[in-house]
Parts: sequence; C-alpha cells; structure tokens
Amino acid sequence: MMELLSFRCSSSYQFAWVNCKVVEKGLKLRRSKLFLNGKRRLVYSVMRPGWNLGAYDNLNGSEIRDLYEQQGFLSGMRAEVAADNCNHHRTDGVIGLGGVSEKVDSIEKVLIPGLPDGSDGNPESPISSGFWEWKPKFTVHYEKSGTENVSSPAVLFLPGFGVGSFHYEKQLKDLGREYKVWALDFLGQGLSLPSEDPAPLVKDGKNVSEREDLMWGFGEETEPWAEELVYSVDLWRDQVHHFVEDVIGEPVYIVGNSLGGFVSLYFAARYPQLVKGVTLLNATPFWGFLPNPITSPRLAKIFPWAGTFPLPAKVRKLTELVWEKISDPESIYEVLKQVYADHSTKVDKVFTRIIEITQHPAAAASFASIMFAPRAQLSFEETLSRCRSQDVPICLVYGKEDPWVKPIWGLQVKRQVPEAPYYEISPAGHCPHDEVPEVVNYLLRGWIKNLESNGSIHLPLLDDPEYPHYGDSWDVEFIRGGSRKSVSVHLFGSKFSIWNKISSFVKSQVKKIGNQFN
Repeated sequence: MMELLSFRCSSSYQFAWVNCKVVEKGLKLRRSKLFLNGKRRLVYSVMRPGWNLGAYDNLNGSEIRDLYEQQGFLSGMRAEVAADNCNHHRTDGVIGLGGVSEKVDSIEKVLIPGLPDGSDGNPESPISSGFWEWKPKFTVHYEKSGTENVSSPAVLFLPGFGVGSFHYEKQLKDLGREYKVWALDFLGQGLSLPSEDPAPLVKDGKNVSEREDLMWGFGEETEPWAEELVYSVDLWRDQVHHFVEDVIGEPVYIVGNSLGGFVSLYFAARYPQLVKGVTLLNATPFWGFLPNPITSPRLAKIFPWAGTFPLPAKVRKLTELVWEKISDPESIYEVLKQVYADHSTKVDKVFTRIIEITQHPAAAASFASIMFAPRAQLSFEETLSRCRSQDVPICLVYGKEDPWVKPIWGLQVKRQVPEAPYYEISPAGHCPHDEVPEVVNYLLRGWIKNLESNGSIHLPLLDDPEYPHYGDSWDVEFIRGGSRKSVSVHLFGSKFSIWNKISSFVKSQVKKIGNQFN
C-alpha cells in the first residue's frame, strides 16, 4: 500500500523543501508535488508492504514526521513550518494535502477557483459593448471589461466561425477583474455584419418582395463601399491589426478559438511587435480553399469568383439552398451538441445569439463570401514558423473530445513549437473556453503571469524547472452551481523549459540595462 506524506499549513507559513533519504533497502520513493501559497514543493510518496497510516488520522504534522522517522523511512527530513499550525487529512485511505493538491497513482488533484458569481464578495467584472468604424460602412462590434485596470496587460479574444464576442462572456466577467480584456466580432459575423446592402436587389426599378429584401448581397451591382470586399482571413488579420493599434493602443496577449486561433497566429506572425503572446484554443490549422491571388496569381485566375460582391447567379441559388439548411434552429442545436463534449453545459445564450445572427439580412451572402474566400497569404505552418523565429510565446489549450480539430492537430503544433506548453482538457470539445471556462481562465492567468514575470512565476501545472514534465495528468476540480466538478488536464511540458527561463532572464537584464541608458 502507498502512503503520501504531506502537510497543510496556515496561510502565514510556507512549506519548504522536504529532503528524504532512503535508509532501508528495497524502499521505493516517488517524487510528487503539492501547491501551497502559490508555489509547488516536493513531497515523496513511500511504498512499503504492510504499513498503513489509516490508524493515525488524528496526528498533527510533527507527529507524522516523528512517525516516519521512527519507522526508519526518512532521514534528514526538514520542514520549516510550525507544527501547531499544520495538519493532514485522509482521502480514500491516503494522507494528502488538505484540499489543495494531492497525487495518488501519478494523478494529481488541484482545486482551482470557480467563476465569479457575486457571492462571498466575489463580483463579476461588468461588460460594456461598443462599435468602432474602421472604414466607411465597415463597423466593428466589440465588448470590453476591466479597462480601469490601466497598469495591467491587455488581452484580446478572437471568436470562431459563426459566433462572436458573446462567446467569451465568461472570460470577460472573470479575467476582467485583473486585466484589460477585449473581444471583437469579425467583419461579416456577429454584430459586425453590414448595416447596408452591399449589392441591392432591384427588379425593373421596382421594389422587391419582402422575402427578397431580407437577402442582402444578391443584387447585380456592388455599392462603391463594398468594391473588392471579401470576408477573408487577410481582411480579418488587417481588422485585428488596426483594432489593436487604434482601439486598444498597446501590445496584447491574443487568444483565439477555432478560426480565431488561425487569425491570432496570422496576426502575430505579421505584427509580432503588437503581440506579447498567443494562446490557441483548438485552433483550426487551415482556412479557405481557393488560391490566394497574391501568392498564387496564375492559379487564382482560374477561378472566376472568390467571395466578392455581388454573388454570381449560380452561387446565389446554391447559397439559398445551403443557408436554409444550416440556419435552421434544429441544425444549429445539433451542431452545438456535437462540439460540446459535456452536454450538461448550458448553451441557451449561445444558441439564442447564433439564431439572432442568422436572421440578419446580410448573413447568407456573408456566409457565401466566407466560404469562397481565398486562403491566407501564409499557411498555418508558416505562421507558426514565423512566430517561433520572432520569439512570440505560444500556449496551447485544447479540448480532447473535439470532433473537428482533434488532439492530433494540437500535438502537431506542439511538435513544431516544442517549447510551447500544451494542455489537453477532458472532457471538453471544440470550445473549451465556454465549456470549462474555470480551467481555461486558470491556465491563461498562470501563463500570462509567467510571461509578465520573465519566468519567475511558474507556469500552471508545469512549474518545476528541475524536473520537467512530458505528460502528467491532473484532476482539476472547481465549484460550479454549488457542486464540485472535475476534469482531467493532460499536459506536455518542454525539455527546453530551463533554457527558456535562462533566455528570459538574460533578455530581462538586457532590457533593464537598455532602460538605464534611455
């Protein structure tokens, strides 16, 4: 049987290193870890047949230590804690750290904060909406929170296809308590759909029917402001670029889900000076099917239409047929059931907002433009390579049960950028930020703090540079709706983590020296 030695201390004490030495042949020690006061410390689990701590439930920290020494298990053990302020608890016959972290059979448990709900003095950060006119008739909708945190880093969230800034409500309400947080709708999606018809439908100079009037973009001539308009990845990259410069006004940590992940990486590859780090949430590794007219001009000429307005006659008919099917509420609900692994997740708000978007008169034509838009000038692999060569930090957070962007895609990114931490959450599907926001927010906080501190604050669940991890699993628990929930987080660390910390330290020192001369 295995017993785990650990201590629980009041917040005024900090657990120090426990140094253990085997004094009996055949005794097996296994390194484990615990969290206390935000720092991870070594603990050792001991296996010896016939020795059971079950009879010692009421021992305090000092007595547990003495017991181990009497049994000849440990020698030279040191714990800089006050025995009167330490205790232990027992879980399923195993002594563990009181409600903070424990490791049993190589599975560690960590209790993390739930989402703020206003109870116990834990208020949500309020969200406000706004519209930014990027160009004439190009109006971008965004939401923001925590902008009063003027000295804190800025974080920008980019949504997936078919949704908008509303999909990050749980991030804005929570992370907005510490950071300046923004989320925007891509042009042609969400509330960034046009307010005027880009290609009005006119018949013999007479008014069209009410049904036809609800289908914008199906006319024969394009309005001047919509000339060359195509809802492409290149357009969204430029949109994000100008939004960061004109609205946010400082470099950002950028986070993208699905399509938003592709755009995040594309933006970072082109404008690394505006990006402090990129987090990919089940990022799609490709987007668009037609050749790009800049990178493949000859091949692009083969295709007569590439998402511009007006839609060709044949495309209009196809769009009407396809749109009638995919905009049906039952179809939308089935898709949500497919991409959310935990069907107990409440998706009523998301469902309602998606339905509202589909009812916009420009939605169908915008969908056609998106589907026929050319590929980006850079492939996903090229953006990764550029980001790595330009030292743009990358973090990977993927839902394991995603039916679309399966784990193999995240692992491929990890192989191309081996220094990036990779967190795989289960059960979680294509939208982990909405399905398990507690976990995603926890990981984002830890990653940002690690970068902001130049590595002096350890990464979440991967914070011991002396013992790099390559595939640990954690049971991460949190409170939701008064009940405790648990998910598994499988992480892949980096054998380069020590060198990354050395590099970060050197860079920080060089920056300090440079500032002294400015």
